[in-house]
Amino acid sequence: MNNIAYTPFQEPESLYALNEVLLEAEDLRGLNLLMSFTGFADAGHVVSQISAELTDTLAAEPVAVFDIDQLIDYRSRRPRMTFTEDHLSDYKAPSLVLYRMIDALGKPFLYLVGSEPDLQWERFTLAVLGLVERLDVNLTAWAHSVPMPVPHTRPIGATVHGNRPELIDGISAWKTTLEIPSAMGHLLEYRLAAKGRNVVGYAIHVPHYLADAEYPPAAVAGLEYLGAAAALMLPSERLREAGRTVERQITEQVEGSAEVAAVVANLEKQYDEHSDGTARRSLLTGDGDELPDADELGAAVEAYLASRDSGPAGGPSDGADPHQG
Repeated sequence: MNNIAYTPFQEPESLYALNEVLLEAEDLRGLNLLMSFTGFADAGHVVSQISAELTDTLAAEPVAVFDIDQLIDYRSRRPRMTFTEDHLSDYKAPSLVLYRMIDALGKPFLYLVGSEPDLQWERFTLAVLGLVERLDVNLTAWAHSVPMPVPHTRPIGATVHGNRPELIDGISAWKTTLEIPSAMGHLLEYRLAAKGRNVVGYAIHVPHYLADAEYPPAAVAGLEYLGAAAALMLPSERLREAGRTVERQITEQVEGSAEVAAVVANLEKQYDEHSDGTARRSLLTGDGDELPDADELGAAVEAYLASRDSGPAGGPSDGADPHQG
């Protein structure tokens, strides 16, 4: 048995239905692919917020719809229903869809979003790899989030991984070797890299004391990293506004508790002692760390995308680091 290589017994292509009309579109090939899977550890609800922001605000057409009944264990992750007075009024069915989307500057990209599969990981991975090959995806980028002992008063960091050094070098402040519980994004990244396909992943660092609540600033950081990697203008205004509200609430709580203030101060001290003095600012902040308005954001991204035209699609020209503030 040791010389038998395992492959799923069922064809990966039978796991999804295709939009045959959209597949004929010329601009569907060579695009960048973003991925968001909910259900894995999601500190600060970063992935959920990114998914909602993109699917709620950008034009989207389904390219492939996966057979979710074959991939989800409903009893371990029960979908939500709404009970209204005397009847059931809503059912939030799980889904997993590959969309063609258009960013704020009219640039198309692919977005694989939905519930992380509980079952058939190998078959699902082969299915995604097949679509990546068929559509000749240029770069695959995904983001998730992890709780870290960092203060909310310092720039949000990320651990970057993948096979594109120009998107990784100089970004990760935390590097080590350890075994971790794998997620579908990890497995896809591993298999894509083995196939020689461009891939990068971002683990957004969320202050551990905020990991159980929605933390919009971390979701904004995730969108910035994904947008910079894939040369896209991704929407974040709603999250930025929500982040301002959350930051005010956190400030009030810290100021109202000497114990909480001491914890934050200790984290600040540890952060500053272990930083190299060159902590990254938010990717699109201006002088004084002020957030730009919509016009400034558009101008900055247009200039950034124009600067990449001389380099490979989806990668910065001359090996420049897109994450320098």
